[in-house]
Amino acid sequence: MSTSVPISNEKPVAAVNTDDPVGRHPLVLGGLGFKSITDRVAGISLGKTPKTWPFALALAVSLLMVLGGSLGWLVSQGVGVWGMNSTIGWAWDITGFVFWIGIGHAGTLISAILYLFRQKWRTSINRAAEAMTIFAVLAALIYPAFHVGRVWFAYWMLPIPNQMGMWPQMKSPLLWDVFAVSTYATVSALFWFVGLVPDFATLRDRADTKTKQIVYGILSLGWRGSHRAWLHYERAYQIFAGLSTPLVLSVHTIVSFDFAVSILPGWHTTIFPPYFVAGAIFSGFAMVVTLMVVARTALGLKHLITMRHLENMNKIILATGTMVGYAYGIEFFMAWYSGNPYESFALMNRVFGPYAWAYWTMVSCNVLFPQLFWFKKIRTSIPAMFAISIVVNVGMWFERFVIIVTSLHRDYIPSSWSYYRPSLVDMSTFVGTFGLFLTLFLLFCRFVPVIAIGEVKGVLPAADPHNPHDAHDAHGEKAGVEHHG
Repeated sequence: MSTSVPISNEKPVAAVNTDDPVGRHPLVLGGLGFKSITDRVAGISLGKTPKTWPFALALAVSLLMVLGGSLGWLVSQGVGVWGMNSTIGWAWDITGFVFWIGIGHAGTLISAILYLFRQKWRTSINRAAEAMTIFAVLAALIYPAFHVGRVWFAYWMLPIPNQMGMWPQMKSPLLWDVFAVSTYATVSALFWFVGLVPDFATLRDRADTKTKQIVYGILSLGWRGSHRAWLHYERAYQIFAGLSTPLVLSVHTIVSFDFAVSILPGWHTTIFPPYFVAGAIFSGFAMVVTLMVVARTALGLKHLITMRHLENMNKIILATGTMVGYAYGIEFFMAWYSGNPYESFALMNRVFGPYAWAYWTMVSCNVLFPQLFWFKKIRTSIPAMFAISIVVNVGMWFERFVIIVTSLHRDYIPSSWSYYRPSLVDMSTFVGTFGLFLTLFLLFCRFVPVIAIGEVKGVLPAADPHNPHDAHDAHGEKAGVEHHG
């Protein structure tokens, strides 16, 4: 890597042939060294509050208050305030649940699977993606908790010994969801926190107030950066990565069982588990791109979250989007091949029935628009990738809506057919979950290191003991600076 790139330039180093698969874009631009990276990342948490941050937080908290009001009204009046009816018992509530669970998949995949495969380009985005996972799962858990109606009895979903002898139905995939999602949330949170410990120690040592020193000191768990501590840290991190990897595949597989194990036409299909996993990674990476495009500009991290990071994520969006499109086609093939007239009717009803507008919106957003990433010019265009990432998540919400509602609204008895229209509470609850997600993410960006400092330093040439060049950066910084970072 050349160290002659000016600070304001995002383009690849001239000496690197970007057409050669071996000569790739550098992962850190601007000639940043160990100390510069620490200064930039720690400065976000310890420095002055950016002028735009309070306004963004105020907007997010406003949406969060909308969520609180919607849930309060729901509890006081009952789930009848949602737009569901006797035919369509699941609608925006379960759509929102599956949507948010899917959003959280990219974080664990970036952190765990790419870590085990030693993909260095994950280092600048894994911390924010892990945080996004936790916040998305929290947003998702709102729906099953309040869908029960009497939320104060939500603990009945757990196998807790009680005097009434009431036990959950262990054969129900809804209960499988409880175990899968709670396990996923717990392991993801531990994985995220373990990775933060060395960086919390860096903030502790640089804190300029007693309060910050105490808070970050507690969170750093007495970290001193010794050789023994690093050995235990790396071992623990690898164990959590190993635990998280099967969870990436299992959680959305189990979520898909909510539909696949039923006998309802449109749901009863074996392609749902891999199809849901691919769709979850698809939507999750789209959300990471959306957040990283904004964060790298707002927080001044363009030299750490580079075009190479964004382009690689766009390639994964392209690959998983193609898988999702393939699954759409296979659904029709299997309906034809099975010879089941009810299955064929359910799928044709999606395409040409009352909800055809939702189906074709889904296909356009999830299959057609991501194909634009075949072109490098679009794949490396910030406005284009930002727009497509939002379009993808719109499409993935419509996918869950189409699967759930169009399979329910016309059943075997035409006299019970109905049409679902969301109520104001449906819409305000869903919008409010974005308020929860964005509020937590903004607080994370302000008070927690957005980038894993130690991991980013590990991809610098100076971190390689076999590096033939002198271990100095463009600013004359020596490779051993910032022991704790």
